[in-house]
Amino acid sequence: MSQTVVITGASAGIGRATARLFAERGANVVLLARGTTGLDATAADVEARGGRALTVPTDVADHAQVESAARAAEEAFGPIDIWVNNGFVSVFAPFTEIEPDEYRRVTDVTYLGFVHGTRAALRRMLPRDRGTIVQVGSALGERSVPLQSAYCGAKHAINGFTSALRTELLHQGSGVNVTLVKMPAVNTPQFSWVLSRLPGHPQPVAPIYQPEVAARAIVHAADHPRRKQYAVGASTMATVLANKLAPALLDRYLARTGFDSQQTGEPAPADRPSNLWEPADGKDGHDYGAHGIFDEHSAARSPLTTLARHPAPVAGGLLGAALGAAVLTRTALRRRGGRQPLLGGRPGVSLHGVPGRVRSRRSDAV
Repeated sequence: MSQTVVITGASAGIGRATARLFAERGANVVLLARGTTGLDATAADVEARGGRALTVPTDVADHAQVESAARAAEEAFGPIDIWVNNGFVSVFAPFTEIEPDEYRRVTDVTYLGFVHGTRAALRRMLPRDRGTIVQVGSALGERSVPLQSAYCGAKHAINGFTSALRTELLHQGSGVNVTLVKMPAVNTPQFSWVLSRLPGHPQPVAPIYQPEVAARAIVHAADHPRRKQYAVGASTMATVLANKLAPALLDRYLARTGFDSQQTGEPAPADRPSNLWEPADGKDGHDYGAHGIFDEHSAARSPLTTLARHPAPVAGGLLGAALGAAVLTRTALRRRGGRQPLLGGRPGVSLHGVPGRVRSRRSDAV
């Protein structure tokens, strides 16, 4: 039977690319976003790829609207199998230049929108003891950057909320799964419609990936939700690792580079749209599609992410390579009658640290 999938933020960017992938599997895809022009275009994409689409204009900051959308989804297609929380808004500006109501709006959409979506999904999934919730997170939920304090704060909050929820579900022995996918910089239309007070046009920090890279990771996470989180792109993995190993050094590096790297050298147009309060693809807007304006600088694939989706085969391959190298080394040593150092020791030092000759292979055999 076809899966029923709900996607928030489905009218453009990652949400739109994800809707297309689920449609190729014949899924029933319920599309939530504010912009009706983008929603209608995404629905056409879904149906052209073999899926069935339902558009529900929804502001995820309003829990009543999200609950109503969940009811509409099940009335149209039956039980919800997968819920993807993806909708967000942001502001590009120093913290002191963001108004309190703007900060609240980012938090209401980007953080509480995930909370509302998760609540609506759980109300239906828990009684059935099945279902999957995918939270679309970010590398910025692990390591904040300047000029995006509201967005970074919301993404950090999503991590904390999701971890708490996951342990509650484990305590209950629930069959409902929740997983999180950490995204890198992605070429989405957000950089053309985000509220910005920067002198230059906003841009993602390289390396940049196409939305399809993110979408493939989301679909994979939905299929394998027992893994608690996934990291997409080498940059995300490197960011998480660097923040663990040298956070103070990373602070200084971002203080030096984080302002210029998030804007182009071209001045931002005075009449550029902003989707903080109203959708840029509303009735009087236009369809922005899945991709942003940085196609020439974006990677269509992430080999490291592909490998990371299959940790067991990768680990097996590395183990096999290590064993093969060990066999070749042992064979070579036999042929030339050489001696091997003890495992974990230096030549001429025993395992107990007592100086002496390294014993032969024969005397080391167990």
